[in-house]
Amino acid sequence: MAVSRALRRFWRTYSTVSSERLRFCIVGSGPAGFYTADKILKAHKRAEVDIVDRLPTPFGLVRSGVAPDHPDTKIVTNQFSRVVQNGRCSFIGNVSIGISISLAELRELYDVVVLSYGAESDQALGIAGEELAGIYAAREFVWWYNGHPDCRNLAPDLKSSDTAVIIGQGNVALDVARILLRPTSELATTDIASHALAALEESSIRKVYLVGRRGAAQAAFTAKELREVLGIKDLFIEIQQADLSKTPADEEELKSNRIKRRIHELLSKAATSAASVCSPGKKELHFVFFRKPDRFLESDCRSGHVAGLRLERTILKDAGSGRQIAVGTGLFDEMECGLVLKSVGYKSRPVDGLPFDLHKGIVPNVQGRVLSEASGDALVEKGLYACGWLKRGPTGIIATNLYCAEETVASILEDIQRGLVTSSSGLSKPGRDGLLQLLDSRNVKIVPFGGWEKIDSEEKRRGSLKNKPREKLTSWQELLEVAAK
Repeated sequence: MAVSRALRRFWRTYSTVSSERLRFCIVGSGPAGFYTADKILKAHKRAEVDIVDRLPTPFGLVRSGVAPDHPDTKIVTNQFSRVVQNGRCSFIGNVSIGISISLAELRELYDVVVLSYGAESDQALGIAGEELAGIYAAREFVWWYNGHPDCRNLAPDLKSSDTAVIIGQGNVALDVARILLRPTSELATTDIASHALAALEESSIRKVYLVGRRGAAQAAFTAKELREVLGIKDLFIEIQQADLSKTPADEEELKSNRIKRRIHELLSKAATSAASVCSPGKKELHFVFFRKPDRFLESDCRSGHVAGLRLERTILKDAGSGRQIAVGTGLFDEMECGLVLKSVGYKSRPVDGLPFDLHKGIVPNVQGRVLSEASGDALVEKGLYACGWLKRGPTGIIATNLYCAEETVASILEDIQRGLVTSSSGLSKPGRDGLLQLLDSRNVKIVPFGGWEKIDSEEKRRGSLKNKPREKLTSWQELLEVAAK
């Protein structure tokens, strides 16, 4: 409903805000940033938009988060490229807010600053042993196999154990499980990073456990992702029939949610058709419901390394409004493993000068307008907006950012109409020219879109030699050197 209202405001404003030149800076070049830029450029005929990113490569999680065996999802980058090739738009990479330039300085340079830099940190479980070697955030693992330069040297140990545990039962958890279990001959023709492919080819991981606090009726993944992992050839699937039984509360929950109903059907079918005994040589995927991690266990023979975890059994209790939450029973099981991937949520990071709700992990906002405080009589920060995960939390698919951007842009256009964006002095902001001059004075080597195109071309050239769509450059040094050629 809120999105529909935002859309109506957006189109009502479309023809009335194009007379004044305004300079916009969007921090973050993922889907939320590009969708925001696209909507601004279409709605305001004299808008100049600069998309700033700390990486030398654009597209955010489309490049570093989407699984390598999902090439169709990455086609959206063609649309984003057309946006930045607009004469009124530019991409400025290798610029880190809070390091290369402060938020306060950006607000001085631009009429409007939109923050859409996503979530580059992780939720912690907060349990004993979480610091042990062999335990990683799923985000780190995803960045590693996708060639993100920050995780090029992650080097997860895939040889010392045959068992991995993934904590969480969302789409990212399924992506990670699929990469660990899928034949590497199939991954070899994707854009997976070469260092990851080489490690997976030598991997000893044969068993993967997907652990969730709640039941099959509450699993958070989508049907498409589930079908993919269930369809891996020669994979043994284990789902306990008892975990698929439905309480009256489950029945009510499934009745009102078609997606969750379909998920339960797929899991039930997989449990029914699965062989009762795993034949030798097969890889295994075990769905473990009604368990929550209590503590990680240290190896006796490898000091400082994880050897397993203790799980507390859970039951579901009514939390009102049709929701059921998992609560511990005081009964525990132990599970051996040598690799743990925590897929319990991404988390955004604050920057100096930015109001931030540490509890929710988002910027306090109303329809994208940044508020000075998380609660109380908060004032709207003039000319400062948020979009994407930083605005709403790490939820949704790529297309969700389109609706999120439409709402934020509708708020911006409304504020322009009301005269709440332009400077009271009447002086125009320096925008791109001022930004480039300041960065140059600090010896910041920016990467323009032309630099990215050189990276893109080189990656595709190298990929063609290996029958891959691209061979990603995965180090900061190499990325910057190729961009500067």
